[in-house]
Amino acid sequence: MRGATTGTTDGVRNDARDGRVGDVVNDVSGARRVEIEYCTQCRWLPRAAWLAQELLTTFEAELTELVLRPGTGGVFVVRVNDEVVWDRREQGFPEPTAVKRAVRDRVAPGRSLGHSDGPA
Repeated sequence: MRGATTGTTDGVRNDARDGRVGDVVNDVSGARRVEIEYCTQCRWLPRAAWLAQELLTTFEAELTELVLRPGTGGVFVVRVNDEVVWDRREQGFPEPTAVKRAVRDRVAPGRSLGHSDGPA
C-alpha cells in the first residue's frame, strides 16, 4: 500500500505507510492545496477529474492535496490555497495549460512547464 492515508473527524491523520498516527492535518507548513469545485447538475465530474489528473501529473512533487468538491448551479472553479485562479463564469472552461500556468505561479514559481509555457 503506497502512501495510503486515512483521516479522522478530529483532523488527525493516520498514515498506513509506516504506522505513524497523530500528525495534525490542518497544521501543514507550506501546504499547496488545489480544489476543483464542479457542478453535479451539469455532470462536470469527468471534466473536473481529468483536470485533476493533469494537475497531479504535472505537480506531483509540489502539491500536498487536491480536492474535488461537488457543487451546483453551473459552478466550475479552481482554487489554490483558497485563492480562485479560474472561474468558468468569468473565464469560460479552462484549457489545462492555462490552469497549469496559474497553479505553477502559486506553487512553483519559476518552474518551466516545457511546451505549455508557449504563448497563451
